[in-house]
Amino acid sequence: MADRSAIEWTDATWNPVTGCTKISAGCDNCYAARFSERFRGVLGHPFETGFDLTLRPERLLQPLGWKRPRMVFVNSMSDLFHKEIPPAYIADVFDTMERASWHTYQVLTKRSSLLQKFVNDRYRKRPAPRHIWLGVSVEDEKATTRIAHLQAANAGVRFLSIEPLLAPVERLDLTGIDWVIVGGESGPRARPMEKSWVINIRNQCVRAGVAFFFKQWGGRSPKAGGRLLEGKEWNQFPRRQRDAPKQQETRVVA
Repeated sequence: MADRSAIEWTDATWNPVTGCTKISAGCDNCYAARFSERFRGVLGHPFETGFDLTLRPERLLQPLGWKRPRMVFVNSMSDLFHKEIPPAYIADVFDTMERASWHTYQVLTKRSSLLQKFVNDRYRKRPAPRHIWLGVSVEDEKATTRIAHLQAANAGVRFLSIEPLLAPVERLDLTGIDWVIVGGESGPRARPMEKSWVINIRNQCVRAGVAFFFKQWGGRSPKAGGRLLEGKEWNQFPRRQRDAPKQQETRVVA
């Protein structure tokens, strides 16, 4: 677990799984794969096997030892709902999140149908606890099909990560969505993002009363283009049962 994260919308990361496989255009220039593959073959390194899918059971209980409440991005270096991760192992991750309930967890996936099935099997009679936020990645219009799976999941808090935004998304169904993150791609092969695409999504969120967070314009490095959108930062978070450090610094909407 990383005690601090450079990701603007979280405080820390927790990776009980690392590695993944690419499934859509948003994966093409994956930062996690690029980072991990640098260490393939380095004996003793955590990424000795590069970005191969790897379960890390020794990390399963890490949040229990982290006593100060914080926002935790789960599997920043993988996808918790990858089809090759056993459901029993995913359940172990959820067991820890439920036990260490003083943290807020952000679980993000592109495997939206598997998220829906797991969540609805686990939480048949009640929504998932509100300190476990469940989200899907959306990079273009084609990927908006993932939103319907999220909306059908028995989640307490739902969010969209529209990063990297690769094309305009003219109309978003924001029914039941609590939070939207937008960001441009970064890295040596970063694809450009148009200002009008971001403004359109921001305006849809404002009209729907959905919290909006603009992460970055992207470019050669994540911070190359800054974070200002029409002269201001957008740092909204969904309303939660408790505050975490980064939420205390920002404006919260219902």
